[in-house]
Amino acid sequence: MDDESLELDESEELVSDRIADLVEYLVVNIVDDPDGVSLEVIDGASSSTIEVTVAEGDVAKVIGRHGRTIKAIRTLARALAARLDTSVEVEVMG
Repeated sequence: MDDESLELDESEELVSDRIADLVEYLVVNIVDDPDGVSLEVIDGASSSTIEVTVAEGDVAKVIGRHGRTIKAIRTLARALAARLDTSVEVEVMG
């Protein structure tokens, strides 16, 4: 691998990590059991998927009434992704 491709790989990793950090910060501050929160970042060719796993009792809190909370989290994550010139999806696992 040459230096340019190595730099590109590191910057892509940092982009998805920055978005995951935002999502983690938001979710940890919503749930009752912050220790039960874990994230898995799946990087694809053109976008990333962030799978958020929370305790069973906290799934409803993260989704919110009529899905408003998860919609707001997705909106913030997509806005940051757009500023970083990428795209992201956020999924909640229970």
